[in-house]
Amino acid sequence: MLPKPDIEVEVTFLPPEHGGRHSSVYTGYRPQFYYSGMDCDATYIFREVEGVPPGETVTANLSFPRPEDHLAKVFPGMPFLVREGNRVVGYGRILRVLGQL
Repeated sequence: MLPKPDIEVEVTFLPPEHGGRHSSVYTGYRPQFYYSGMDCDATYIFREVEGVPPGETVTANLSFPRPEDHLAKVFPGMPFLVREGNRVVGYGRILRVLGQL
């Protein structure tokens, strides 16, 4: 069972030649959601596609393990980075805040 989504985002995954991944990502992908100097865990849920290859832009829902940590800190239009460790593999912006955030 997938976790309840907390935000809806538009995200672009960088191609390998720009430091991105070499392989696609799928629902359940758990990189760091980086904003305001913080790395936070988030689970990605892709609704309209099965997998997202490097270089593609998609809409996704994200779920935080502790959504209360993001209360009043995230907002529509806010930019963020997708990181695997210290490596930036994508970037995006929040489209909608869902639920209690």
